[in-house]
Amino acid sequence: MISLSTPRLSRIAALGAHCDDIAIGAGATLFTVCSANPGVRVDALVLSGGGTAREEEEHAALAAFCPGADVRLTVLKLPDGRLPAHWEEAKDALVDLRGRTIPDLLLGPNRSDAHQDHRGLAELVPQVFRDHLVLGYEVVKWDGDLGRPAAYQPMTAAVAETKIALLQRNYPSQRHRPWYDREVFLGLARIRGIECGSRYAEAFHVDKVVLDLAGR
Repeated sequence: MISLSTPRLSRIAALGAHCDDIAIGAGATLFTVCSANPGVRVDALVLSGGGTAREEEEHAALAAFCPGADVRLTVLKLPDGRLPAHWEEAKDALVDLRGRTIPDLLLGPNRSDAHQDHRGLAELVPQVFRDHLVLGYEVVKWDGDLGRPAAYQPMTAAVAETKIALLQRNYPSQRHRPWYDREVFLGLARIRGIECGSRYAEAFHVDKVVLDLAGR
């Protein structure tokens, strides 16, 4: 498996349609990057859940998933499951975020996601962040929309277990869901690990990447 690395990351943007999307899709990657880059700035935007207990969960969760980072989280109040009807508000929020940061890496949902809120947000990203490295994470769900990702972030067994523990600890409102359990999260991480020659991994969809193979 050929590996490509980035220069030291100083700014990351993380996007989610709902509280817990970022942590489920890219929690281990955030934990790995922030652990290796103390002081990295993480600008996170979540479109729904503002003013509820879910916003409190998201603040606690991202603080835990981003150790030593400068986390700046905004949680909006768009209604769950209605993003197409609030397209302009969602795009304005992305434009506002773009005005506050120039991220070295952007983590968000991927455009093949079957959930309309996830997919809608993913479709907005390249309209606003046109010259950035964008990794589209995956969120397992009943739709059966897991595809063939092109990029992988390996994780150790310890990081995999840390991700699961933080998900379970910081999102008590989701524990009743039948898919929200250790077997689901660890199982997908194990499959993605097999695909990239690691024990565990998170996987991402990439629409466009510009290479500099001459090392300039």
